[in-house]
Amino acid sequence: MEKSQKAAPALQAGTFVIQSTSAHTHTIILLHGLGSNGQKFGSELIESGVSSAGMKLTEIYPGAKFVFPTAKKRRSSAFHRARLNQWFNIASLDDPAYRREVQLQGLAESALEIREILAQELVTIPSRNIILGGFSQGCAMSLSILLTLEFPLGGFVGMSGWLPFRDDIDDMINSDRTPDDEGNEDTFSFGGNEEYDVLEPSVATINYVRDLLSMDALNISTSKNSQTSLTTPVSLAHGEDDEKVKVRLGQEAAQTLSSLGIQTTWKCYPG
Repeated sequence: MEKSQKAAPALQAGTFVIQSTSAHTHTIILLHGLGSNGQKFGSELIESGVSSAGMKLTEIYPGAKFVFPTAKKRRSSAFHRARLNQWFNIASLDDPAYRREVQLQGLAESALEIREILAQELVTIPSRNIILGGFSQGCAMSLSILLTLEFPLGGFVGMSGWLPFRDDIDDMINSDRTPDDEGNEDTFSFGGNEEYDVLEPSVATINYVRDLLSMDALNISTSKNSQTSLTTPVSLAHGEDDEKVKVRLGQEAAQTLSSLGIQTTWKCYPG
């Protein structure tokens, strides 16, 4: 690696950082897939991510700092209890919703770690100059984090991933609204759960995901969409013949995010 791209001291154990080659203006935080790590994923991405003009990402974006965290080793229910670097435990890659309760502890722990990285970056740059994203399980993890944020980011980019607890989120979006005392359909009812009954669907979704990740609910009086992550533009991509994470899962994630009012771009690549 060239001197200008030398990895900086880690923000936390296992975090691989490539500093900007000019004045630091943006930070790009990308999460690796199941069984990988920050350095392996980051090094391969920087080396292989070459434009048609032959330029690497670090050359195209000289003001960007690239941050590649590493997930903790956890027992994997999908791989005979083997210890793997994974953001959260998962029982089935074919059906991420299968035994989804095993995911909760890892989702909460990893979200706390990534939000700490975000907090460190926010000390020096505005949230609109931060890009979050990931690959495969890293995409799933970072999508969950995105839906908990109290502020918008500059963008989100996800590759070959899915949205954890998507079915529940869809139910919240599509549930019938309950008229208020004046007959206005501006309250939200979700399966008789009074905690979410009076929330606008997008805010209800944010607080639902925050609850899953062991976070306090947002103050509803200040939770306008412009003050949350829902104005963050999202780009999702998937390979049509992906054998590990079915393309259907990525497409469903894009549809759900669009239903939340998030500006979402979906791209399916052949092969």
